[in-house]
Amino acid sequence: MPYDYKRELKELYQPPRTPGVVTVPPATYVAVDGRGDPNEPDGAYQRALGLLYGLSFTLKMAPKAGVDLPGYFAYVVPPLEGLWTLDGAGAFDPARKDDFAWTSCIRLPGFVTPEIFEWARGEAERKKGGDFSAVRMMTLDEGLCVQRLHVGPYDDEPPAIDELHRFAEEEGLTIDLTPQRRHHEIYLSDPRRTAPEKLKTVIRLPARPA
Repeated sequence: MPYDYKRELKELYQPPRTPGVVTVPPATYVAVDGRGDPNEPDGAYQRALGLLYGLSFTLKMAPKAGVDLPGYFAYVVPPLEGLWTLDGAGAFDPARKDDFAWTSCIRLPGFVTPEIFEWARGEAERKKGGDFSAVRMMTLDEGLCVQRLHVGPYDDEPPAIDELHRFAEEEGLTIDLTPQRRHHEIYLSDPRRTAPEKLKTVIRLPARPA
């Protein structure tokens, strides 16, 4: 059976709708950085998704292309994730989409080395005829965080975010948003196929002892 990160790492990918504390180990991603409204048709965010999935499926399908990658194991491509900040001052606000600065990313399986990543980038460019120079290999070490599952439209996230702030305070923690430690979301639903009220999103915020 292919390795499924959502199934095997339930603490990270399937939290309950009530807030909890989690210590997140380092993980490696394929990532694209950008700015602006993620809903803009054919905008930077939409183009980034094409690059992320293009490289991710190039890796996943390597055996079917006759390529023997060292350490390869069958796996399910993990869900899309996003790290979000706002240009300028102010707390994270889904209503300020034009001010977003984001890193969109998909987790890489453990066998992917820098050399394998560069092979996948070149192979994706060769097969898809696009420019994959914007993709990068990123290691994210989040450490102590608070998180919960949000069910519903992305624009309805603020009450869930506020609840995480209150929960952190109750646990003797403070939310620790910095340029290096960002608001993190994991998208468990495909918005093209899921009604807005049924979208499932993991919201994760970095924390530290108060």
